[in-house]
Amino acid sequence: MVFLHLFIVNKSGGLIHHRTLSPKAPKISTNEWLRIGSTFHSLHAIAAEASPVKFPNGKNMSGADDGIERIVTGGMELRCLQTLTGIKFVITSEPAPTVDLDSVLREIYVMYAECVCKDPFYELEMPIRSELFTQAVDTLIDRVEKTGHAHMSKHR
Repeated sequence: MVFLHLFIVNKSGGLIHHRTLSPKAPKISTNEWLRIGSTFHSLHAIAAEASPVKFPNGKNMSGADDGIERIVTGGMELRCLQTLTGIKFVITSEPAPTVDLDSVLREIYVMYAECVCKDPFYELEMPIRSELFTQAVDTLIDRVEKTGHAHMSKHR
């Protein structure tokens, strides 16, 4: 499993975090990242409106707005987790049927809550500049690439 990129988009469509997770990932400039974040946000909203299947109250099973959750191509997979607050966590990887990308995104969301939201100097909706969050994501990515599992083993 090779992870390529991680990006986080706030509820207004602003890019608040982006990272390259592998040397194999395509090189993307900061301006292109900003465009990708806002474009994905717009496509996510369009997908929710255009969907012929409507969830109750326009919410998916986790209670977030309906929209793009997964895109698979021949060379990569994109997975999105939208939180109840509207923040979208998006990860791209090479296709790997054995890795549960939803679990990886949920773990990253927990790290965001623990490392970023509990920082008294962080303002919601603003860019994430937390070394603790970066280290936690790196540790998670390394663990998943080695073991294929997002969750820590209960047996140490």
